Amino acid sequence: MVILKDSIEIDRLPEIVFEWFNHFVENYKSWHEKDHILAKWIRGRNFEEGSVLYSEEYLGGILEKMNAKVTKNVKNRLIEYRFLFPTSIICSGGSFNFEPSNGGSVFTAKLYFRFGNFLSKIYPSRLNALRKHMREESENLKKLLERENG
Repeated sequence: MVILKDSIEIDRLPEIVFEWFNHFVENYKSWHEKDHILAKWIRGRNFEEGSVLYSEEYLGGILEKMNAKVTKNVKNRLIEYRFLFPTSIICSGGSFNFEPSNGGSVFTAKLYFRFGNFLSKIYPSRLNALRKHMREESENLKKLLERENG
């Protein structure tokens, strides 16, 4: 298994960062304007456990259409999800973590990939594109939240 992880310090409390995710559908395009196309709840809403989110985004120039089911939500701390078929064949799921730090927070995004060593060898450019996308999302989230509330 390969775990892609990206963290960033944000000068906002975890509660503020978490609240931004409670408006995920509305915020999705602004989070990554060049790559994010659409997000909508097809069951439930706002990362409630059991909710299912449909999203479309470009990853490394390839349009991905994904469904993810929320498996855990700890208010102001953690959102975990698992991808549904067919995405789940390669990427089992991920998480968003919100930790307090120096009067602000550390936001961490993770993705879990099956066949990690195999993928690393046959498709390193794809994993690098995902790493780049995750880094851009973290940086964009920081800019959006610090600009909105500062």
